[in-house]
Amino acid sequence: MDPKETLHHYLRAQRAALLSKLEGLSEYDVRRPLTPTGTNLLGVVKHVASIQLGYLGDCFDRPSGIPLPWFEDESREPDGDLWATADETRASILDLYRRSAEHADATITALDLDMTGEVAWWSADRRHPSLHTVLVHLLVDVARHTGQADILREGLDGAVGFVPGSSNLPDRDAAGWLAYRSIIEAAAREAGGIDPA
Repeated sequence: MDPKETLHHYLRAQRAALLSKLEGLSEYDVRRPLTPTGTNLLGVVKHVASIQLGYLGDCFDRPSGIPLPWFEDESREPDGDLWATADETRASILDLYRRSAEHADATITALDLDMTGEVAWWSADRRHPSLHTVLVHLLVDVARHTGQADILREGLDGAVGFVPGSSNLPDRDAAGWLAYRSIIEAAAREAGGIDPA
């Protein structure tokens, strides 16, 4: 695989893994805040869709024409790309995610890795990166958000692994995971100078 196709392959894999974290969950569970800062699964998907359109659209003078009112309407709640309002449907956010991926993919296909763009929110010395740099940055960002979604989903219902059917984890039953966790807890207590429970 050439470098561009390698980066694109891993970006597509991370996108798919992120979407899989919503499968089988209720409207409430995909939307509810699961951390003190409000992180939620559908919001992570909405955020990734939004940043793809910025980095692989606007930054390379390839606007998508897809409206992102949470960035354009100053009267909206701040950080509107990180959560879904009650009137935003899951289907509309998944459609946005699909459309943003298609637009990003078209940019990746159309441009050479050495093509430069402009990332207005980056510092002046970094403001004109190559497509290669932006792809690496975006891939890292999407992978980071997919990791967040992994942990959120495990906390919701215990579902783990890369995507359904490809867990990438050892095959353990609940008792096996509990025993494994106990080993880790004991090591942490010992290292921290805490008496065993």
